[in-house]
Amino acid sequence: MTFVDENLLSILIWLPVLCGILVLATGDDQNASMAKKIGLGSSVVVFLLSIPLYTGFDVTTAEMQFVEQASWVERYNIEYFLGVDGISMPLILLTTFLTIIVMLGALSSVKVRVAQYVAAFLIMEGLMVGVFSALDSILFYLFWEAMLIPMYLIIGIWGGPNRVYASIKFFLYTLLGSLLMLVAFLYLYNVSGESFRITDFHDVPLDITAQTLIFIAFFTAFAVKIPMFPVHTWLPDAHVEAPTGGSVILAAIMLKMGGYGFLRFSLPVTPDASSDLAGVMIVLSLIAVVYIAFVALVQQDMKKLVAYSSISHMGFVTLGIFLFTSKGLEGSMVQMISHGFISGAMFLCIGVLYDRLHSRDISTYGGVVKVMPKFGAFVVLFAMANAGLPGTSGFVGEFLVIVAAFEISGVYAVIAALTLILGAAYTLWMVKRVVFGVITNKDVLQLEDLNRSEFAMLGILAFAVLLFGCWPDPLLEVMHTSVENLVQLATLSKI
Repeated sequence: MTFVDENLLSILIWLPVLCGILVLATGDDQNASMAKKIGLGSSVVVFLLSIPLYTGFDVTTAEMQFVEQASWVERYNIEYFLGVDGISMPLILLTTFLTIIVMLGALSSVKVRVAQYVAAFLIMEGLMVGVFSALDSILFYLFWEAMLIPMYLIIGIWGGPNRVYASIKFFLYTLLGSLLMLVAFLYLYNVSGESFRITDFHDVPLDITAQTLIFIAFFTAFAVKIPMFPVHTWLPDAHVEAPTGGSVILAAIMLKMGGYGFLRFSLPVTPDASSDLAGVMIVLSLIAVVYIAFVALVQQDMKKLVAYSSISHMGFVTLGIFLFTSKGLEGSMVQMISHGFISGAMFLCIGVLYDRLHSRDISTYGGVVKVMPKFGAFVVLFAMANAGLPGTSGFVGEFLVIVAAFEISGVYAVIAALTLILGAAYTLWMVKRVVFGVITNKDVLQLEDLNRSEFAMLGILAFAVLLFGCWPDPLLEVMHTSVENLVQLATLSKI
């Protein structure tokens, strides 16, 4: 094996961090072009390096692969311990892929403090890969908290008029929610024979009281991150104030970390408590799916509408997780990947309009397709995917979760299926008023269609949405064995 093969995960974590530091060295905005080129080039290199995670992945085993292990703080058994399975590997590929899209978007949209902007995203990319590959709980916690800093700066520096309020609210919600998770890790460390390994936590016998308390501790961290109802209020503020790239990463990657946390910790570590509280989690998920969809219907700000749409779609993720079936878990995973493409594309489309007219209000637009036909075609495609149209990736995950829900309860399935109607309602309502209709604002007549970088980033996402909508097997194949193993862990009593 080569050095790259043996240390692939470390390279994927630390290479973008080092490139981010290099970008900072380019200095002020006089070297903005160089900063953008380094950012785009390094993100492409990191993505290409991540492809062997997929091509070299053994789909027949649930064991961790590409494992790296070294003693870190030997006295307390804290390790630098990395590895991936069929649950984490697709999320790493999603992270490296979407960072390229963000860098393409930065080519034309970012004008001030360019080096710092590019560096923040590159550093955050490495930290997010660290979250998905860490197998030591303290290492996981450090990556989990560290990635908040670049996003806090991205919202606080390049955000909208209320960026300071939104960035502080985002930081406090996610930070405070994670503190109880750390307490749970310390408790598990003591009862597991002083090991911080996540896989060792699976074998710790816990009574139902201990499991319930640990589940609640995990819930405070992961439910806020998704975010679940009723701890979702930070997300619309963060999205509205964040720059376009920040909204893309926030919706497409960071929200998925909550779902990943439930899969990696809650189900295998606290299976009995997860089963006992599954009814509560399903109810909260269905509330998010339906109620938040109605909230999206009344939004006048495009970003707020898509932000609430994200909360509704992520309700499908938690619904599928707590059905405790392979079909439900696979549907949740596919939904997370698909939502990464679709929500990222929707926010990029809004960013394209905002860069031209500096308004996110739906009432500002109308008849955009008449002056931006290429843009209009992309918006319609992504809107259909957001509404779950068959043939797009948005349909696959939701369909699997609804089928899994129907096997458990017809009531769950009917309520969940309402989102297909509501999703179509709020998405197509926005498209009708923005893209079609009569041009009532003379400023719309001055709009220019997509430039090359904008066309490239939307075209790449459109290809991904259609590819996985028509051929989801590449995703389902790599996650199936790991999901089956997780179902066994989640249904094995520890009491």
